Amino acid sequence: MNDVPFTPVARVGEIPVGAGRTYEVAGRLVAVFFDGENYSAIDDLCPHMGASLGSGPLCDGVVTCPWHAWRFRLSDGAWCDNPKLRVDVFEVRLVGDVIEVRVTPAAPVELPTSPAPQS
Repeated sequence: MNDVPFTPVARVGEIPVGAGRTYEVAGRLVAVFFDGENYSAIDDLCPHMGASLGSGPLCDGVVTCPWHAWRFRLSDGAWCDNPKLRVDVFEVRLVGDVIEVRVTPAAPVELPTSPAPQS
């Protein structure tokens, strides 16, 4: 993962305390949150129905999906109701007043192949 570069997404002050914003990085939608002290980044799409987690409320390190109230911990991406389900978490750093994230490319989706027609 160290070969994946950091990408600038915003400047300090652009994400309000207790809120998130969504950015496209490396072909993925990434939700970046600010809790008043630290920035965190997770996959923006809720695995339940695809809502934007970046638009959900943040409280005590947990973001709540705005559609159906699924809650995810920013620390490890785990769904609070069943920690076996997770969204990806990304490394965040500050360079001066620029917020940067390191986002791994999404894994390719392998579609099932159809069986060859019988002759």
